[in-house]
Amino acid sequence: METVVSGIRPTGNLHLGNYFGAVKSFIQMQNEYNCFFFIADWHSLTTHPRPDDIMGSVRKILAEYLACGIDPEKSAIYVQSDVKEILELYLFLNMNAYLGELERTTTFKEKARKQPDNVNAGLLTYPTLMAADIIIHKAHKVPVGKDQEQNMEMARKFARRFNTMYGREFFPEPASFTFSKEAVKIPGLDGSGKMGKSEGNAIYLIDDAATIRKKVMKAVTDSGPTEPNSIKPEVIQNLFTLMEVVSDKDTYAYFNDKYNACEIRYGDMKKQLAEDIIQFCTPIRERILEYSADPVYLDKIAAMGAEKARTSAEKTIKEVREIIGFRP
Repeated sequence: METVVSGIRPTGNLHLGNYFGAVKSFIQMQNEYNCFFFIADWHSLTTHPRPDDIMGSVRKILAEYLACGIDPEKSAIYVQSDVKEILELYLFLNMNAYLGELERTTTFKEKARKQPDNVNAGLLTYPTLMAADIIIHKAHKVPVGKDQEQNMEMARKFARRFNTMYGREFFPEPASFTFSKEAVKIPGLDGSGKMGKSEGNAIYLIDDAATIRKKVMKAVTDSGPTEPNSIKPEVIQNLFTLMEVVSDKDTYAYFNDKYNACEIRYGDMKKQLAEDIIQFCTPIRERILEYSADPVYLDKIAAMGAEKARTSAEKTIKEVREIIGFRP
């Protein structure tokens, strides 16, 4: 069974984009792959050096993963900082990573531009920590978006460099991976781009009905089509994309036909869309609240996941030490 690894930073609640873009696939993957899903609390320190409540943020993601349907009996759900072996591999990889290649990464340049007063070493070596997260489990596949493809290429490079340096095929070169045939990109409510935690355009799985209605009714639209069967502008296509994933086919077809006939009433469409999102999110929200009310259980799940992850990581690090020449 091939190994899949994926991580998420604990920097806010999961939204519909996270669910349809990643978590929904995770739920299916856990039946076909050896899955490691981790909460990247170390990574969060690169942009938030003094987070208010690391454990609170970690438990939030744990509760939401469980509420969505990730099964801790099938997958290892763990906290990055609970697996110290990752840091040792991170050290080894950094010793063979070069300043120039790290400085050229798009993520480093973008973060440095956004936070010029906090260009820390963690930002620079983000690709080596990401590589350590992945290859510590000898992962074959990593579900990532296009924005992480350069870092994935660097992870492959670091795995390949280790193999070449020590003359053996030890680490697999992890492949970027889309479980479904077509990656789902959920748009934000502001008319452009994808839904994101930091963009202020997201519907969160924890949002209540009133909040969802308010957000959807504020979604950007236009004055409506003037010619039958005209191409939908991006702001309108975004609403239809959301409807396609949360509404039934008949509802989508009804409003699509109304648009093509130049009879669309965006207010009616947004009201229906809001109710369909509420119907989708409410059961998940109820489970999130249930899990969140039991931090002892969440800590138990984290400990169980950490044990699985450490078992895998300890084996890898023991072998790495032997290959390099350290005492195992």
